[in-house]
Amino acid sequence: MRLQTIVIISLASLSAFGQTTTPYVPGVTFQKDNPSYPKRNPFYFEGRIDWNLLKIDTPNDTWEFAQRGIHKQDDLGDIPGAIADYQKSISLNNLDNGSCQLVTSIPANTSDFANLTPPPCMFTVRLRLANLMRAIDANQAIALYKQVLDIDPLRLGANGLMGETYEELAAEASSDDDQRAALTNAVAAYKAELALSPVTPLSIKVSGDEANNSNVHWALAHVYEDLLDEVSAISEYDLYLKATKWHSDQYPWRIDLAKQKVAGTAKATKRQVKSKTTSNQAK
Repeated sequence: MRLQTIVIISLASLSAFGQTTTPYVPGVTFQKDNPSYPKRNPFYFEGRIDWNLLKIDTPNDTWEFAQRGIHKQDDLGDIPGAIADYQKSISLNNLDNGSCQLVTSIPANTSDFANLTPPPCMFTVRLRLANLMRAIDANQAIALYKQVLDIDPLRLGANGLMGETYEELAAEASSDDDQRAALTNAVAAYKAELALSPVTPLSIKVSGDEANNSNVHWALAHVYEDLLDEVSAISEYDLYLKATKWHSDQYPWRIDLAKQKVAGTAKATKRQVKSKTTSNQAK
C-alpha cells in the first residue's frame, strides 16, 4: 500500500483533532484548548496551519518549528529565519539521532499508530528546506530530496526537483567529468519521476494518452542534448509532443520548438538515406 494512503488513513481523524467544547482563552495551554492545534498524531499534519491561529510564542517541538518556518517563508519572506527553523525541526525529527522512523507497513492493530515511538519522519519540512537550499548548497538539497523519497518513495515531484538540481550542479561543474556525472544523475532522477506515473497499454486504450509529464520529457531532452546524445534527445522531444497533445504546455513556444527539432532530424535522416542510396547506385 502506498505510504500516502497510510497517511490519508491516519489523517482522516484530523477532524477530531483538538476539538473541545471549551473555547480558546489566551493564556490557557494552547495544545489542549486551542481548536486550531492538532493533538499529537504519529503522522504529523504535513500541511500549513495559520501561525497566528496556533497562538505559539516559542516553538517546542519539530512540528511547531516546521510551522513557524512555513510562516516565516510564506508570510514574512524571512528566508534565513525559515531555513533556521526548518533545520531545527529536522534535528528533532531525524533518523541519525533516532528521533523519527520510516513507516513502511501498516500495523496489525491500527490503534498502534497512536503509539509509534519515535514518531514517523516528516517530509514537508525536508522538501521546503531542499527547495531553499538549492541556491546555497545544491548537494545538501539533493540529500534532502533523497530523504523525502526515503520517507515516501512514491512522492510525486521530488525526483523531478532532484533532476533540476543535478542540472544546476552540471552548469556549475569545474570539469567535464563532473559535468557528465551530474547530467547522468539528472537523467536517472527524471526517469525515476516518469516511472511513478507509468504509461501502460491499458491507460493508452482508455485515455489515448501515449506519454506523461511533458515537463520531464522536455527536461530530459535538454539533458541528452548536453550529453551530445541526439537520438535520445529527439526521442524525448517526440514523447514531449505526445504528452502535450493531451495536456498542452504552459509555455506554448516549446511545442513549436520541439516540432522543429523532430522535423529537422527527420529531414536530415532522409538526406542521409538519399545520399547513401545515390552513392551505392554510383558504385
